[in-house]
Amino acid sequence: MSQYEDERLVVKQPKAALGFIFISVFLDVLSFGVIIPVLLYLLEDMLNGDTALATRYLGVFGTAWALMQFVCAPIMGSLSDRFGRRPVLLLSSFGLGVDYILMAVAPSVGWLFLGRVLSGITAASFSTAGAYIADITPPEKRAASYGIFGAAFGLGFVIGPALGGWLGSYGLRVPFWVSAALTLTNALYGLFILPESLTKEKRQAFSWSRANPIGSLILLRSQPGLFGLSMIGFLYQLAHQVLQNVFVPYSKFRFDWSPKVVGLSLGAVGVCSIIVQGALVRPLIRKLGERRMLITALSFGIAGFLWFGCSLHQNAMWMGILVLAGMGFFSPAWQGLMTRRVSHSEQGQLQGAGGSLAGIAGMVGPTLFTSIFSSVTPFGKDSLVLGAPFFLAAGMLGIGLSLAIFVTRPQSTEANA
Repeated sequence: MSQYEDERLVVKQPKAALGFIFISVFLDVLSFGVIIPVLLYLLEDMLNGDTALATRYLGVFGTAWALMQFVCAPIMGSLSDRFGRRPVLLLSSFGLGVDYILMAVAPSVGWLFLGRVLSGITAASFSTAGAYIADITPPEKRAASYGIFGAAFGLGFVIGPALGGWLGSYGLRVPFWVSAALTLTNALYGLFILPESLTKEKRQAFSWSRANPIGSLILLRSQPGLFGLSMIGFLYQLAHQVLQNVFVPYSKFRFDWSPKVVGLSLGAVGVCSIIVQGALVRPLIRKLGERRMLITALSFGIAGFLWFGCSLHQNAMWMGILVLAGMGFFSPAWQGLMTRRVSHSEQGQLQGAGGSLAGIAGMVGPTLFTSIFSSVTPFGKDSLVLGAPFFLAAGMLGIGLSLAIFVTRPQSTEANA
């Protein structure tokens, strides 16, 4: 009996389980996105309308959230390797729901900050969701499954901010209550629907040497090619920070886009992500294989960021969104290649290590890219120099592309088509 036939003793309906993971990730991302449009305004309200101070606090909140991801993602992953995926996923969902309630009633900035710290801890369960997919999916089908995982992210980020902006018109704390309701509903759904995916025979003892961020990263040196792939993933995550931190001020400064247009453009980015990861990954992975899909994604990413940086007219910026959409192939291909290289009992640790790398990128990226953007604004909105943050991101992906070609070459990896 193969290891995946054995898994069916635990997960008798893998499609239903994948459906829950999709819904879980979608609702968690949706609940996160719902508060994005109102958090700054709530901070302003608490700080007597001081926008500059509120913006600085928002940056601190973001760094703290990323730090919690860095510290807690490997702990969550290792706990799921020891006790199974189900209890970690459910406890995280319930914890996140309670945390949103805390932020909804927070009387001060300090309490709101505590809420963001706790949300960073509970949201670290995304690594466990990734391990769950690896448990129930054969290696050759994982890239397609991770494409569905990515589509859930994209859909959540498309709907979440728009919903949050609408709810915020009824009160700045309303989005937090709605996020709590969505998350707790999802947790209750999982309590009755979600089966365990990791059999007891495949679990391993919890160890702080593996669960701490540094210890979890040691796993990335344990198998040929794993460290190189992890560095590719880190460069991707770091480059991706330019979208989260510079896209809005760049488009506002260069094209005088209103918040409505910016929101529509970000929605377009999300829709493209859904189409790529939800509809195109599955058929194309069979034709391209994981290696060529990874290289293709990085190539599209380089072209897209260069396009953004060189765009002197808003129509070109809109076209750049279509070019950048091809970068959506990255995560499914990268996850598929990574998960092939470790055992069932190490999938949680692997996903936790990946979460730690994303946390590092989340701590470094915002300051790096916003500082560069601030330093080039004196050149004016018609200068190509204004695109420096995007050019840097393209350079990071260029290094990642070179590593991908080397690390995944056929003689040093498993069969990748």
